Amino acid sequence: MASVPYPFTAVVGMDDMRLSLLLNAVSPAIGGVLVRGEKGTAKSTIVRGLTALLPPMDVVSGCRFSCDPAAPDLTCPDGPHEVGPGARRPTAMVELPVGASEDRLVGALDIERALADGVKAFEPGLLAGAHRGILYVDEVNLLHDHLVDLLLDAAAMGASYVEREGVSVRHASRFLLVGTMNPEEGELRPQLLDRFGLTVEVAASRDPDQRVEVVRRRLAYDDDSAAFAARWADEETALRDRIVAARELLPTVRLGDVVLRQIAATCAAFEVDGMRADIVMARTATALAAWAGRTDVAEEDVRQAALLALPHRRRRAPFDAPGLDEDKLDETLEQFGEDEPDPDPEPDPDPGPDGDGPDGGPDGGGLPPQSSGPDAPAATEPPPADPAASDAPAPLPGAGSGEQQPVRAAEPFRTKVLSVPGLGEGAAGRRSRARTEHGRTTGSRRPQGALTKLHLAATVQAAAPHQRARGRSGPGLLVRRDDLRQATREGREGNLVLFVVDASGSMAARQRMSAVKGAVLSLLLDAYQRRDKVGLITFRGKDAELALPPTSSVDAAAARLELLPTGGRTPLAAGLLKAHDVLRIERLRDPSRRPLLVVVTDGRATASTGAGSGGRPRVAAGAAAASPGGLLPAHGERGEAAGVTGRDRVTRRAAAGAGQHGDAFALALRAARLHAADGTAAVVVDCEAGHVRLGLAGTLAGELGGTAVTLDELRADSIAGLVKDVRSVQATSRRAA
Repeated sequence: MASVPYPFTAVVGMDDMRLSLLLNAVSPAIGGVLVRGEKGTAKSTIVRGLTALLPPMDVVSGCRFSCDPAAPDLTCPDGPHEVGPGARRPTAMVELPVGASEDRLVGALDIERALADGVKAFEPGLLAGAHRGILYVDEVNLLHDHLVDLLLDAAAMGASYVEREGVSVRHASRFLLVGTMNPEEGELRPQLLDRFGLTVEVAASRDPDQRVEVVRRRLAYDDDSAAFAARWADEETALRDRIVAARELLPTVRLGDVVLRQIAATCAAFEVDGMRADIVMARTATALAAWAGRTDVAEEDVRQAALLALPHRRRRAPFDAPGLDEDKLDETLEQFGEDEPDPDPEPDPDPGPDGDGPDGGPDGGGLPPQSSGPDAPAATEPPPADPAASDAPAPLPGAGSGEQQPVRAAEPFRTKVLSVPGLGEGAAGRRSRARTEHGRTTGSRRPQGALTKLHLAATVQAAAPHQRARGRSGPGLLVRRDDLRQATREGREGNLVLFVVDASGSMAARQRMSAVKGAVLSLLLDAYQRRDKVGLITFRGKDAELALPPTSSVDAAAARLELLPTGGRTPLAAGLLKAHDVLRIERLRDPSRRPLLVVVTDGRATASTGAGSGGRPRVAAGAAAASPGGLLPAHGERGEAAGVTGRDRVTRRAAAGAGQHGDAFALALRAARLHAADGTAAVVVDCEAGHVRLGLAGTLAGELGGTAVTLDELRADSIAGLVKDVRSVQATSRRAA
């Protein structure tokens, strides 16, 4: 294993990311960097390489909280400290794992010693270790909500508080927050997103020469990391010295009135919320000028600062990707930069061999030196974009001659809350009731492992009867470990919301499909806010397709929905069977996450899933595997004969309403019973329109053991009004098993 970090200056490309990190090294007040990009683009490698470039810092000797000896924290748990010389050590980079516990992040307080002895025995957490350094969170978008809340508090107040039933510890915690994420795995909460000063998008280069150089350098590093780092030592030293020089120059950089007006006008033009964007832009522009060796901020600094600080803050529609209209940016800067001339820039230092300034740009635009080392590849222009390689949707399988082009979704709206009944134990979220580490206290139990949430009243009640036997003579309560009680809490969990959407010809009327897409988009927005995983199945033509496997990226589901064409027959049974297969696999992957099945259809099945040997429908074989008689017993009835009789009556009535396609609908009902047998919570969004209504969606919902709502009833502000819980029914055969 390599023992030396990969050199920062040896990274090929990634100019925006490297610049953003260097600007934060110059001015930590900018507020950190969020790096968005596809996997395998050296995001983590670059962040780790930055640590070696940061100057060492002075700390109070023996202080676990890295207090500054020149201005020690008066409330430091290891204090009080006297002002004086301290020890010097490298700047720390602390990595926060996605699955970390709350105690690992903020620290652990020994409740037993605090109650019995009055001693605040505190073990510092990661926030203490990151003080005056870097806190790095890989896959920050997958961080649990309760950890995000703690990060927000620490970032806002510059301190971390640990409280356990009235016993509290506070320590300073100011750090450079760096996060990386893959947008395909889900977006970040807006509150945490706004805490990142800058954001950059990264992607692997499409230039073959650059890709070859990346591979060559990585192989050389893996063969001998020490020798590879030694080859880049001069470049690392030069960049470290430049950071120190920029830090020293930073207090002398001047922000003129024209520049401030440009910053304010730009933030107003892009409708960013609050004033944090203005402040971050001003700090970033100042750092850019210092990095370029200037004492005056130029218009180009403001433009670069806007490109880094505003894309994730501009107001945008749900599921729109971050971005900035550069033409609009240039117009705004030009409009508000005309009242007075720009300050005269200082003369450039000696240009490099290509006539560029010390920053690698023609007029000091702030880019770090690139490819100046011993293995620098020849500069090449990236190949022109191929119009044919755009994001145009690929044709879906099973498309018939009646296929229609995709229609745009109607405006999303606020939906009613659809929740899974019962009490779960899944990942923290905001949809269904669950036993969680956070929430309202519902009881107590003996702790299993380390005590995390003390139930004070239950602990006192357990210890009180034994005080005389333990020889208590003073006012203190004698508490032993056996007396401690863990609080049990009830909060909310996130669910797996699997959408099964009818995209057949019966749904293809343009206004109708637009309304359906708007409803699904609204449900997706609700799933994003409630921290659910989502999946998308569509059925049309002859079969069903898993358009999006279950994922935390609700944005990806919205994009697939927008490109969904319609037309062809209605294989409703195929859609339900595909959903059954997907949920079966997901139960194996994540048993604690409970599913919610959302079927969006008018119920008009017009195509079966085909036949097996002897002409027997495949769905019937699947139902037979679920119960001994091939059909599930009716609820409340016992015996195979009673189940067949009761179900057949329902099937015959529904088939009669479905007309000539009754066989296809009967198969769909049998497929629905598979979900009911598994106890899957389900809701059917009834899209039936027109004066003649068959009510097939309601029949389907009954066989699923769920409920049906119309598009109008789905709105939270509809007259039908109350929050609907989805009801699921356990099959008699499942209970017997």
